Amino acid sequence: MNETVKENSWIPLIVVACASFIIALDATFMNVSISQVVADLNTDVSTLQMIMSFYTLITAAFMLLSAKLQDIVGKKKLFLIGTALYGVGTFTASVSSSAAMLFVGWSVIEGIAGALMMPATISIISGTYSGEKRTIALAIVGVMGAIAAAVGPLFGGVMTTFFSWRYGFACELIIVFIILILQNKIPSFAPTESKSDLDITGSIISFVGLVLLVLGILMLSNDTSTSIVIIILGLIALTIFALFEIKRKRSGKVPLLDMDLFKDRNLRVGTTILLLSYLAMGGALFAVSLYLQSVLELNAFDTGLTTLPLTVGLLIFAVVAPSLTGKMKHKTIMAIGCIMSIIGCLILSYQFRLDTTTIELMPGLFVMGAGLGFLMALCTDISLINIPKESQNNASGINTTGQTLGESLGTAIIGIILILGVIGGIYTAVDIYAPEHSGDEQYHQDVYDYFQKVGNINEVKAENSTVVNIVDTIIQNAMAFVMQVTAIIMGIVFVLTFRLQDNHIKKQ
Repeated sequence: MNETVKENSWIPLIVVACASFIIALDATFMNVSISQVVADLNTDVSTLQMIMSFYTLITAAFMLLSAKLQDIVGKKKLFLIGTALYGVGTFTASVSSSAAMLFVGWSVIEGIAGALMMPATISIISGTYSGEKRTIALAIVGVMGAIAAAVGPLFGGVMTTFFSWRYGFACELIIVFIILILQNKIPSFAPTESKSDLDITGSIISFVGLVLLVLGILMLSNDTSTSIVIIILGLIALTIFALFEIKRKRSGKVPLLDMDLFKDRNLRVGTTILLLSYLAMGGALFAVSLYLQSVLELNAFDTGLTTLPLTVGLLIFAVVAPSLTGKMKHKTIMAIGCIMSIIGCLILSYQFRLDTTTIELMPGLFVMGAGLGFLMALCTDISLINIPKESQNNASGINTTGQTLGESLGTAIIGIILILGVIGGIYTAVDIYAPEHSGDEQYHQDVYDYFQKVGNINEVKAENSTVVNIVDTIIQNAMAFVMQVTAIIMGIVFVLTFRLQDNHIKKQ
């Protein structure tokens, strides 16, 4: 490590945290800008959604290879290569004149760059700090992605409403320049392996497996049967990859991924917790944003403002969490965070109606965000606490892959949950307000078709009271179902926290 950079300096953390922020922001801020981008680039919604999906797909697919490249190239050097490449991508995206140009700049170049940067952010922090400082640093980097995901709609709303979506990418480019200017503040780490150690066959198999897995996840809400087949093929490929890596290590060669790392309970359980936490947050945020824009008819800016309490709660409690580790175990604080998130979900489950005000949603969003702040702040630290220094790069790749998969899963799975909630809501509403049609499947289908086609909530309010009550009940049931499923996911996370081991985590 470069001795000129002292551990008591927080500048390396700030530089690395900026990178984590823009990578996560990229995946969310364009969600509220879709209609404007479609008009500007003369394309269609499905093409733009494909471009957005491929950003996540490419990032996830290169994650394990990136983690190994840290050992060969050096974590700082790889991080800076990724940052420079990210700058090229975000510039290309900002000046895009067509959907194809946006795809190359955003999905391909930024996707690869993000994969190069993400594992390095964790391993640089782990190698720079120790003890309580390490806990604080990993907490900040750990929640930076969640904060960016939560604040993305507001940022995108401001850019789209008052400027242009292109300025969103331009702002990221400014942060890239800041990172490159401050690169000397990041400690240097010597490579530990040579180019001949690179497992090319394993890289190809893992790439194929991750591509199929994430692609299947992204297709879940559109074509469930096909997506399940693709997911299964992806899992088969990843199983083959795992067996190949075990065989490679036994033969005395350097594996792309050391499968023995999964013997560490904290890494195994912690990565699962991270995956489920990002799944819960991403899915809930997607559903709430959809409700705000489709039902309450808020614009992009107001949608972002309404979800801001979740971001505020996340940030405040993430900052507080490390200071509590001297008094309580990591897993105790994380368990408390799970309980808070569950309470927030249950509060929200009663709030979604045709006449809901944005103020009514704020308490539940804040409590949910606060709980996630406790959880996400400490999850990476406890996941990597038992991993030896020589395996930190590999372990960080596993951790960040879990996070990326969670982000991908969230929107896809919640999309299915919403549809199931709508169908359940129709049956409930018809039984209450039109009991004479309770067994009439055609009537149920007509109600579903009507609900799908209504683009303006004022059209519903102009109808008779029966229609208003039916639509109101469908919305209540669908959103309540989403929040209840989210609460169940957080309940699973709560149980998993007790599997963690942290009796020996002490200040150093």
